Amino acid sequence: MNLLGLTIPDAVIDVAVLALILAGALLCLSAAVGLLHFRDVPSRLHAATKPQVLGLLLICGAVALSQRSIGGILLGLVLVAPVVLMQFATAPLSAHIVGRQAYRNGTTDQRHLVVDELAESKQTPPAAG
Repeated sequence: MNLLGLTIPDAVIDVAVLALILAGALLCLSAAVGLLHFRDVPSRLHAATKPQVLGLLLICGAVALSQRSIGGILLGLVLVAPVVLMQFATAPLSAHIVGRQAYRNGTTDQRHLVVDELAESKQTPPAAG
């Protein structure tokens, strides 16, 4: 591959792609193990969103890099960009919704909350009966 006048051997690109895919797969695996291992909802949500999104980003980068030309890499980035953007938009949103519902159901450990910003929302308003 010729990158800005530098010739990069295919073996180097293959190793970089392999390393990115392996790192991404390990991050996705750690997210799955975290979902099974952690006991409380906030810890599970953290394990489900953070490493999984970064793992997907690394795998998509490896897919783009495997195209072996500047035009192919740019095309690969354009093709995986909607996937990454949708993941960046939906993972935090779904974690927020699940965490808020767990708080409302009472399945979160109230003793470990440092600041409880939703305490007022659990109280019944005076006019609600």
